[in-house]
Amino acid sequence: MIRAFIQTRILHPIGRIGPISPIAQQEAAWPVKLGAALILAALTGLAAQVRIPLPYTPVPLTGQTFVVLLSGVVLGGVWGAASQILYVGLGAVGMPWFAGGVAVQPLGPTAGYLLGFIVAAALVGRVIERFSATRRFLPQLAMMFGGMTVIHLCGAVGFLALTGASLSATIRMAVLPFVLADAGKAIAAAAVARALLPAK
Repeated sequence: MIRAFIQTRILHPIGRIGPISPIAQQEAAWPVKLGAALILAALTGLAAQVRIPLPYTPVPLTGQTFVVLLSGVVLGGVWGAASQILYVGLGAVGMPWFAGGVAVQPLGPTAGYLLGFIVAAALVGRVIERFSATRRFLPQLAMMFGGMTVIHLCGAVGFLALTGASLSATIRMAVLPFVLADAGKAIAAAAVARALLPAK
């Protein structure tokens, strides 16, 4: 039932209406897409509360990346990125849904990851929209690892720039601690995406 709703109302929100102009399609779709983007932003905030502090790095292990990758799958490039812009933007103005239930997060060791969420959702969504072959599991998995790599890269660059840490320390504290857990989240996201997306 959830799969059918996503396929007909979000991935193809007007697919059962019949012939309709592209402008009318966009007008019919955007309220659904906006609502879905807000839901995905809220789910990202909820996943941020799954937070495991690590003793050797100021960056905690969270569940956000799983939702970030799926936001691109479900909403496409533009609206997937929009969901993460909403997450970051609403958090910046007071919504307490960053990791640990905080809001208005200052620029610090995790700021780069927030930028990476937006870029990764846009990238994953755009690839899904353009290449139907990515709806198979193995291409999905490769795409999810690509999205995760973008998040890690943005996170590492932000960590390096905002903490003044050396490159080796940045890799040790901002990348390596999360590789295995994020690989598992990428596999899970690919499996869920494969179940949600239509075959063609």
